[in-house]
Amino acid sequence: MAQTPTTFEVDGTAICTRRMNAGMDVQQLADQVGITDSYLRKLERGVRTRMKPGPYQALRAALNANENELLRAPHPNPPERK
Repeated sequence: MAQTPTTFEVDGTAICTRRMNAGMDVQQLADQVGITDSYLRKLERGVRTRMKPGPYQALRAALNANENELLRAPHPNPPERK
């Protein structure tokens, strides 16, 4: 059985593009999702990349995005740990 991740790594550029295409400003989307406009700006700029499941689901719903459209692509070669 698949377990829900504790956080989602999001793609800020995808969020920004979807928001602008929906004709929303940062404050409108943040209010709809239930997060601060500051946090949303940080997500869009890539300063913050992780979201908890509840806000992530609300963001997806507000932007009418499918399961993977707002997620960052996995790194093809993750760095080795030393």
